[in-house]
Amino acid sequence: MSKPKKKKKLGKSYNWQFWAIIALPMIYAFVFAYIPMGGIIVAFQKYSPRKGILGSEWVGLKYFKQFFTTPSSRKIIFNTLYLGIYSLIAGFPIPILLAILLNEMRSKKYKKFIQMVTYAPYFISTVVMVGMMMRMMDMRTGIINRALQSIGIGPINFFGEVNLFPSLYVWSGIWQGAGYSSIIYIAALAGVSPELQEAAIVDGANRFQRIIHVDLPAIVPTIITMLIFNCASIMNIGFDKVYLMQNDMNIDRAEVISTFVYKVGLTRGDFSFSTAAGLFQSLVSFILLVIVNKICKTVTETSLW
Repeated sequence: MSKPKKKKKLGKSYNWQFWAIIALPMIYAFVFAYIPMGGIIVAFQKYSPRKGILGSEWVGLKYFKQFFTTPSSRKIIFNTLYLGIYSLIAGFPIPILLAILLNEMRSKKYKKFIQMVTYAPYFISTVVMVGMMMRMMDMRTGIINRALQSIGIGPINFFGEVNLFPSLYVWSGIWQGAGYSSIIYIAALAGVSPELQEAAIVDGANRFQRIIHVDLPAIVPTIITMLIFNCASIMNIGFDKVYLMQNDMNIDRAEVISTFVYKVGLTRGDFSFSTAAGLFQSLVSFILLVIVNKICKTVTETSLW
């Protein structure tokens, strides 16, 4: 008779490969994301580099009140919200539409070509992309202004027109990120049951009706999840691209919280005030995440938790 197999001891881990794979990302997140969170104390202090965090004077909510009552701060908050909402409304549906269009393409050759063309801009660095925009939109030598002049329009000072800044920022971001953002939706569409598609064809549904009644309902959980993340990121307007696109003529619409934190904190040395502004941005993002998650859970029964 064969000996009975020994039972594995409780508490003993046999998945050392899994822990080895995630060890470095966990260490990275702990060192660069969680340990620095202790620095938010600076927002409640009159911080002095000489005295340090433990020795600096405690001032409570002084810098938060200063941030909320300063007229320039109100404009900065408005600019940040405007860019975030504009990016969400204009940019969120486009990756979904692109994924559906790519999923419906029957020619693998053209499908791969379109994928390559739409994915490629994502791998262009922000510095290079802003440089390309400046070259193409130059008033004298830019290809866009030359094309406009050929039909009797312009030249237009794209980076000098203050009201054009939000559109330049948002649509260049959509061009750069739409292809890459569509990958998750393409993966979700790949999991749509072929039997549902066949049943819809048997029922006489055309291609558009199959998209509406089969494809979209199947990827609704993915859409809702990405919508929650996107809504939570409304206030998180990146620093590098906005800062590179800023100039003296468009600064009225181009100053956002992230660039404000950089200028006040590192350039002027007012660490407490800049930390308070950055903490406000993070708190608003967290509140938006909780609210949108609750709404989605109530309406669609799909949520992050």
